[in-house]
Amino acid sequence: MEPTGIESTPREQELAKLKVIPLGGLGEIGLNMMVLEYDHYMLVVDAGLMFPEAYMPGVDLVIPDFQFLEEHKDKVKSIILTHGHEDHIGAVPFFLKKFNIPVFGTSFTIELVKEKLREHGLLEEAILQKVKPGDVTSFGPFEVEYIRVNHSTVDGVGLAINTPEGILIHSGDFKVDQTPVDGQVTDLGRFAHYGERGVLALFSDSTNAEKEGYTLSESEVKRTLNGLFESCSGRLIIAVFASNITRVQQIIDLAVKYNRKVLFSGRSMRTNIRIGKEEGFIRMPADTEIQERTVKLLQDDQIVVITTGSQGEPMSSLTRMARDRHKSLKIKTGDTVIFSSRFIPGNEKAITSIINNLYRMGAEVVYEKVSHIHTSGHAYREELKLLLNIVKPKYFIPIHGEYRHLVKHTQLARETGMPPDCLQVVENGTCICFENGMISLGEQVHSGRILVDGKGVGDVGDMVLRDRRRLSGDGVAIVLLVVDEKTGEILYGPEILSRGFVFEDQVGIILEDAKEVVLEILEDMRGPDPIDWTLAGSDIKKRLKRFFYKIIERRPLILPIIIPV
Repeated sequence: MEPTGIESTPREQELAKLKVIPLGGLGEIGLNMMVLEYDHYMLVVDAGLMFPEAYMPGVDLVIPDFQFLEEHKDKVKSIILTHGHEDHIGAVPFFLKKFNIPVFGTSFTIELVKEKLREHGLLEEAILQKVKPGDVTSFGPFEVEYIRVNHSTVDGVGLAINTPEGILIHSGDFKVDQTPVDGQVTDLGRFAHYGERGVLALFSDSTNAEKEGYTLSESEVKRTLNGLFESCSGRLIIAVFASNITRVQQIIDLAVKYNRKVLFSGRSMRTNIRIGKEEGFIRMPADTEIQERTVKLLQDDQIVVITTGSQGEPMSSLTRMARDRHKSLKIKTGDTVIFSSRFIPGNEKAITSIINNLYRMGAEVVYEKVSHIHTSGHAYREELKLLLNIVKPKYFIPIHGEYRHLVKHTQLARETGMPPDCLQVVENGTCICFENGMISLGEQVHSGRILVDGKGVGDVGDMVLRDRRRLSGDGVAIVLLVVDEKTGEILYGPEILSRGFVFEDQVGIILEDAKEVVLEILEDMRGPDPIDWTLAGSDIKKRLKRFFYKIIERRPLILPIIIPV
């Protein structure tokens, strides 16, 4: 029989595969970004950041490396944002500088993105498309339905993605709170609908895959807050994530109930409250909100301050209060300060330092370790099982979490009865391929992290970080020499300046000995040929490094400055 159509080439067959490629968020907390590719179309899901870790001194932000997408720029057509947390939208301005493509997200999420784009001067050119839970959008070969999920910020969605190979479910960040105070229940019915249709693969949030049971309901947190409002006779100062609009609304409702006025403190807090009001997520009587200048006119039991600084951020409003540097809000005896958030790993030291300062200033402090004052926005193990059981995927790939979280989530899927060969633990850059209903792992594509330092994007690398760590840990020694270019005669120096690596009363003897080391190096290099000053500088670094370690077991950053004249 003769063929009835044109046979596809191997390259065309490769293009026709459905590929899912995580570029961030697998093997780490934050930096969430995923790419779906089919034929000549790439759809991006989220573009998040992470905050710098302890080994990144001076770095402001960390964003995903977009190199893989830049290599296929003509295919990158659209981006969907699941919700408005920084680890999902924080890299959007940097992404849009390279890819001016439409951005899809719910109303509150898009409004938060607008603020970021305005700061970067990108708002006028941006193509922003608002969607609602239940909407369906077509993206080339993909058709996406947005499914309402409950989380620690409002207006979050999961995604049901209809592809030529089958249906993919992306959970977004979610939890199953049966009594949410904002009424935004995770739409389990819609997830179950797709489960009945048949789901090729589920990609599900793994952040709390180690936590047994169910997340504490937001209603329980409201009961705790109510007790504090009822018992506290002084000012209430409540630190909360600015994005946790539901929690803020609870505090406002309780302030109205107990006849307190509300002051919003911190720039990001005021911005998010304004957006929340505009989008209908924040509701409060007109006379409830006050300004800083009004605080001193009210009795202490008439005031509640809702502030940023729940993670001990250095420039946040609460941190400035705790250090007595806030221009108008001073902590005093009788104040109750509430940290209505969890301690994010890595921030514990900064937070406990703030708590200690607050106690020294006479305040009472309430936080998660001593009270049910916070609940997670990420599903615990029983909720993760529930989603697995109603979606009933053929394949399961855990996302959003460190490697141990991904493994624990996979073990959980096995407990629900999924076969081991239908579970895949992958990390960033792994190409997950689907063809004819079967899964395989393809090539490893480039993924990584870009460090943002001030206005510099990507110009801080491993060597710069290493030098910064050495500067912070062992200090610096600068060797200054002025020499005659022709004769090699020393005209000035060697002068050695040190900062941050020995006490002043020790520095004299050590640096005098170091000068002798430098002079010995130059003497050894004298000969019939002119001295290679680049080589001399390299030798000075090596010999002084050994000298300082031998004498004081420290490794300062050594900077030889040789000026031939």
